[in-house]
Amino acid sequence: MPLKDILAALVVIVVWGANFVVIKVGVDEIPPMLLGGLRFLFVAFPAVFFVPRPAVHWRYVAGYGATICLGQFVFLFLAIYLGMPAGLASLVLQAQAFFTVAIAALVLREAVRPHHVLGIGLAAAGLALLDLGAGGETAVPMVGFLLTLAAAFSWASGNVVLKCAGPVRMLSMVVWGALLPPIPFLLLSAVFEGPDRIVDSLAHASWRAVGAVAYLSGVATLIGYVLWGRLLARHPVARIAPLSLLIPVVGLLCADWFLGERLGLWQWLGGLVVLIGLAVNLFGGRWAAKVREALRPS
Repeated sequence: MPLKDILAALVVIVVWGANFVVIKVGVDEIPPMLLGGLRFLFVAFPAVFFVPRPAVHWRYVAGYGATICLGQFVFLFLAIYLGMPAGLASLVLQAQAFFTVAIAALVLREAVRPHHVLGIGLAAAGLALLDLGAGGETAVPMVGFLLTLAAAFSWASGNVVLKCAGPVRMLSMVVWGALLPPIPFLLLSAVFEGPDRIVDSLAHASWRAVGAVAYLSGVATLIGYVLWGRLLARHPVARIAPLSLLIPVVGLLCADWFLGERLGLWQWLGGLVVLIGLAVNLFGGRWAAKVREALRPS
């Protein structure tokens, strides 16, 4: 892989890993649904006037906006607002890899291999250990945990939408898909957070809140997805996809350094088991093939 692509991959890993800390900073000052509305409002505008519409049917653009943009971040922002630790959220969200396999099997009739089942089982055991560790220094509220899993399911659903859409320019999909979420986010904010809180949050927004919105819209969404899409276009998916395993590592470290989230032994053990499950899901087929080749009589 060329040096510039290695650097691009490192940028994406750091940007997306730190994203969870920025979300935590954002929801501490801006109500979560309002934060989501602002994030995608600034992703879509003014970029939509300069970026061409994706060359796919509108239903795929709407499906992407409804799942990866709206559904994922409604659940994720609310989970972190309700106390889900940012570092653990970055880890639990990676359950999207397993949900993607399951949804693709049901919708696209893609085969589920034994290593997928093993990986899912390991990840489920790791998530159970995270729940056992809820009494550690950093508590894991059950509602936040379940909302983060719902966010992972939404992300996975969006992955299948993209699979059905076929080849697409990711910058166009990100910008035009972001047209859908602002209105639902702002309606949810008006109903559940109230006009008074919206006005107060906007009128008294600190530099931290403004920076959080700018980071989430401009850096995590536009820069992150554009770089990631270019990497996937230039290199085999098998070479790029495993890099996502480093995102929760960065997320956990950033949460420790900047938010003081201290994990208990069971939580670290659960996180390790989840990462092993993710690795088995990504590499299991290749490992099994190498074992069969080594055992084959010469």
